[in-house]
Amino acid sequence: MTAIRAALLARVAWLALLTSLMAAPAALSAQPIEENTTTAPPDRFVQVEHLRAAALRLPVAAAFACILALRPRRRGTPARQAHVIQTQIILAIVGAVVMLVVGSSLARAFGIVGAAGLVRYRAKIEDPKDAGVMLSTLAVGLATGVGLWMLGAFATAFILIVLWIVESFEPKATQLFMLKVKTKKPSELKPKIEQLLSKYHVTHELRAASKDELHFEVRWPIDRTTDRISEAILHLDPDDPTEVDWDEKKEKK
Repeated sequence: MTAIRAALLARVAWLALLTSLMAAPAALSAQPIEENTTTAPPDRFVQVEHLRAAALRLPVAAAFACILALRPRRRGTPARQAHVIQTQIILAIVGAVVMLVVGSSLARAFGIVGAAGLVRYRAKIEDPKDAGVMLSTLAVGLATGVGLWMLGAFATAFILIVLWIVESFEPKATQLFMLKVKTKKPSELKPKIEQLLSKYHVTHELRAASKDELHFEVRWPIDRTTDRISEAILHLDPDDPTEVDWDEKKEKK
């Protein structure tokens, strides 16, 4: 897990450094952005200045968030969950986009407070990262609503890149099954089944064994079918009329 955190931090930090170096000269030489409080979209100069500022500040916000989210874990504390780390990184980017939209406009600040107050999660969200993406869409919508098309487009592309990077470290989705194998020779078939499951690189554990049946708890990849491994189990002992049954189990919350 330490190696994964280090690799993720290196990727996002590299992205932040690259874009920051590209945007820094323009950002340093730029004059303060004049805010347009009317309903008309800002002119092209203001749009470009916001884009330059975003190219510098969004990567830096992501890099700082990575440093905090991937900080070394103290001994004895529980392992951090991947979706929580991802959400913390996304929220830093959302905050940077929102502040770019607000700028020095008090009217926009009050408008954003009102828009944020409309967000209510009526349904339970299983993955906190989904809530982070919802807030990202709100931030992009706010940028588009005030006419900052370039900022909205850049924020969308940048968030997509960050999501692609952090989601590449997620483990593959699995489904929990109870594998039931009926056989006349369970003691002889048990090591063969365990060897076969290990060959398919799936997590498994023997849950019960009787004189004519074996029960294995198996975490099977959600994008693969069990047909091939079922056929392989049936052919482990041609002389034994084995029966294979996969029962889906509900995950304990």
